[in-house]
Amino acid sequence: MIALEVCVDDPAGIAAAVDGGADRLELCAALGLGGLSPSAGLIALAARCGRPVMAMIRPRAGDFVWSAEERDAMLAEIAAVRDAGLSGVVMGASLPDGRLDPVTLASLAEAARGLDITLHRAIDLTPDPAEALALCQALGIRRVLSSGGARSAAQGLDRLAMMQAAAPEMTVMPGGGVSVATLPLLASRLTLTEVHASCSLPAPPPSHPGVADFGFQPPGARTTDRDTVAALRRALDQLEAFSTRG
Repeated sequence: MIALEVCVDDPAGIAAAVDGGADRLELCAALGLGGLSPSAGLIALAARCGRPVMAMIRPRAGDFVWSAEERDAMLAEIAAVRDAGLSGVVMGASLPDGRLDPVTLASLAEAARGLDITLHRAIDLTPDPAEALALCQALGIRRVLSSGGARSAAQGLDRLAMMQAAAPEMTVMPGGGVSVATLPLLASRLTLTEVHASCSLPAPPPSHPGVADFGFQPPGARTTDRDTVAALRRALDQLEAFSTRG
């Protein structure tokens, strides 16, 4: 089965992803910022959802060049995820030139030993994805989430295909604009074992105008949609059934 991972950032999103048939959740705060580390309360709620949950380890928005203090915060977050009983963590660390930071990443990977680990889209900033994949393998990281260095996985197909060829023993999980509409194109070029999607729709307008006026809800806010999750799950099942018959 092609596994469907859905990223969520609130209790309603957890419920929508589970009810829609997601196989695994990526748990974040602030998906509008690309996903930040989730709160203790959200982690506790997700731990009871009945699905494997991967928690984002990212203490702030912006790049992935971490200070020593930020690294220490991430180590504490990894420990909290372990204590909560979640399946794993989603993490990454970069040097200023975009290459992966081997020292910081090794420290994080050691703290997460025994957990499932996904390298997040920090890999989309690196000038040499093959080098990055080799480092991941050396550190025991077996999955990377990537859009192929483009704004969407559909636009980054060439690089994604190259990454799969460079590290066939790893899982290169496409993410970024993955939907029912883009799935056939992705499947035409990639070996799909896992996909990552937001399955989201624009959030409804806030009930009070001050919520938007004061910046409490950012422009372009989105919310996980159960029916969109279910539609993508069906499309993945149909794709796999077709491949099996072929």
